[in-house]
Amino acid sequence: MSTSALITSIADVGKSAREKLPNYAWAYYSWTSADGQTYQDNLEAYRRYRLIPRNLRDVSIRDTSVTVLGTRLDIPVAIGPTALHRLAHPEAELATAKGAAAMNTGMVLGSFANHSLEEVAEAAPSGIHWFYMLFYKDRRHMKRQLDRAERAGYTAIFLTVDQPFFPFSVDKSPRVSPRAYTVPLRFPNVFDVEPPHAFGSTEYRACLTAAVKEPATWEDVEWVRENTRLPVVLKGVLSAEDARMAVERGVNGILVSNHGGREQDGVPATIDVLPDIVRAVGGKAEVYVDGGVRTGTDVLKALALGARCVFIGRPALWGLAHNGAEGVQQVLQILTDELSLAMARTGCAKIADIQPSLVVHQSYYGIPAVRAVQMSKY
Repeated sequence: MSTSALITSIADVGKSAREKLPNYAWAYYSWTSADGQTYQDNLEAYRRYRLIPRNLRDVSIRDTSVTVLGTRLDIPVAIGPTALHRLAHPEAELATAKGAAAMNTGMVLGSFANHSLEEVAEAAPSGIHWFYMLFYKDRRHMKRQLDRAERAGYTAIFLTVDQPFFPFSVDKSPRVSPRAYTVPLRFPNVFDVEPPHAFGSTEYRACLTAAVKEPATWEDVEWVRENTRLPVVLKGVLSAEDARMAVERGVNGILVSNHGGREQDGVPATIDVLPDIVRAVGGKAEVYVDGGVRTGTDVLKALALGARCVFIGRPALWGLAHNGAEGVQQVLQILTDELSLAMARTGCAKIADIQPSLVVHQSYYGIPAVRAVQMSKY
């Protein structure tokens, strides 16, 4: 596909990104655990749900806005935390944040971002900023991180709970090619002072291992909850029991996630466990979902099954590689336009109209579980 071709879908953006990204960057963003079963299932699971439209309703005007953690978003699609945006575009997370702000939606800044949380907030002053924080052995360092985020105007803290051990300490094969180490990279949201070692070196990895707490426990979640005034969201929950335990500890949000298939392979697709998590939470916390969202119809199905908002990872990186901030905005605009049209065609004028009765699993009709069109690249 020529990069000058008309871009009309997320798949088109992915193809453009593939053309523009160096092979090592595309490989890092596309990396999946083991055989990639979970990544593939995230995509295919959405196709196993069928829509039951309601007709003869006034859908001449559609309102796609939603409130997340007390903040109004124009769309129920936000950007989840991902690392190393510098591999996709020179402006890295600064451009991603600008793209999100242009659509008045939220962005979770990853700890392994290549710009500081202060720089990102300054680059997109009208943006909705949330911060994904690692668990550290030094809780004084954690408290400084929490305070930094609050001072910079971030309005929520996200904690990833499905990564008991980090890739730099357990992976047999590195996710990042040595060629990536030639790109100027820094991680100002991990260290107070960047280690005096080359990124990717044994010494640098030792510094990370010495700093990060592996594994984190519920006690660490409780500590964060007690040491910040900001709402706390747990990302990586697939178990209804874990969701209940999170609510008992005062967590404000649950992001149903399997890390985009980059951690444990063989776990369920997120959309399949979403209804169980929603029931377990019982309205005591907001519930979101990520993994496999590629169309506005996917967004509609996730909302119908109980998600307040969906988060995207790889598509945002593809947009960044495709055309910087404007590319990120374009990805969000495509999903917004597709969602609005899907809402009209199913009789929904506003997000509150999207109810569980709108979707049914294909097994209800006895449809066999055939594999969808191969989507392993995009």
